[in-house]
Amino acid sequence: MAQWILAALLMASSSVSAQTSDEPPTSWIDPDTGHRVVRLTREPGSASLYFNQNGYTADGKHLVYTTPNGISVLNLETHQAREVVQGRARLIDAGRKTPRIYYTRGDAVFSTDVDTGETHRIAALPPRGSIATVNADETLLAGTYIEGKGQDYNNRRPRPSRSGEQAPAAQQSHSLDQPRNKGQMMEERWAARLPMGLFTVNIETGDINTIHRSNDWLNHLLFSPTDPTLLMFCHEGPWHKVDRIWTIRTDGTQITKVHTRTMAMEIFGHEFWGADGKTIWYDLQTPRGEDFWLAAYNVDTGERTWYHLQRDEWSIHFNVSRDGTLICGDGGDPGQVARARDGQWIYLFRPELIDNRGVQDKDFVQPGVLRAERLVNMSRHEYRLEPNVSFTPDQKWVVFRSNMFGETYVFAVEVAKAADSLE
Repeated sequence: MAQWILAALLMASSSVSAQTSDEPPTSWIDPDTGHRVVRLTREPGSASLYFNQNGYTADGKHLVYTTPNGISVLNLETHQAREVVQGRARLIDAGRKTPRIYYTRGDAVFSTDVDTGETHRIAALPPRGSIATVNADETLLAGTYIEGKGQDYNNRRPRPSRSGEQAPAAQQSHSLDQPRNKGQMMEERWAARLPMGLFTVNIETGDINTIHRSNDWLNHLLFSPTDPTLLMFCHEGPWHKVDRIWTIRTDGTQITKVHTRTMAMEIFGHEFWGADGKTIWYDLQTPRGEDFWLAAYNVDTGERTWYHLQRDEWSIHFNVSRDGTLICGDGGDPGQVARARDGQWIYLFRPELIDNRGVQDKDFVQPGVLRAERLVNMSRHEYRLEPNVSFTPDQKWVVFRSNMFGETYVFAVEVAKAADSLE
């Protein structure tokens, strides 16, 4: 990627001037932050993955992303892209062990080798089922299904209303946008208490095994990136009404609650694994919309660390670099829970622990703070599309999706300032 930057600097003026009036620039230095931003994708409507999905191939060389026409991979060094899956598909994850990507199409789940194009149909999905995650050694997939015909979130599988008409569709202008009536739909889906099953799929045999049943809304499944038998999931719904974050073993045992509320209106969510596969990170607010933390929980030791941040620095999603030394966030507009007045930025955070010079107790939360640096001015971005930040495997770039130029594309901002990266 460094070679590309040097070339881009020499060509910047000509490349920007060569842009057509309706095509976004391919590279620029943000005048408010001094950081270089590049547009990685050329296809309008292209998008990087949700923040907690693995969007990088096992060798760390390619970004996996979606387009209106299928699934593509982009070489992070040369920025050359190629399509690997043609046609409508829902991308799940890139494998952490092999060069395969996993996705669903219709009522089945597939994998494709991004190097050879070889494709394998793994299994048919259960009725009303979906797949969310792939485990560390690529032996299992995990997903959920709804039992019966109850109306799901976003009016999927809607049932007729009393008048005989279908329920109104979600107020959503783009497939990646959050619906305007999301809050209402979350409340209704949570209150429905639909019976659900959490299941695994054996990637080699296609065998399906239901490991947990519940009337809680099971969602946000995510395997540990290092422990192939450890699965995180959530009880979805309005955050102030649920005990959200849980783990379970793939044999259905050791169901463990990760966080226990200690005050009214305390909320926590948007959980994700650190690269060590032992740390669960999550947004914590004590109480909702007033005091903001990025919390970490070690599943082996039970140790907890809470990093404090300011209202304007709160982000819809956070992510952590592979070595755990850097954190990124995608900010938020005034309509988000933090009600930030100046929060529309892509952020870089450096975590600092507070030195404990007092009572030592292993049950105490270890406090810290996040020192923020702004990377990209997102004032032109419409936040109904969540940017979903992630670090590249070399930790030198933060990747995000944005509609700042109208259409959605995938962008990356350099962690180092532009002048520093050339020294």
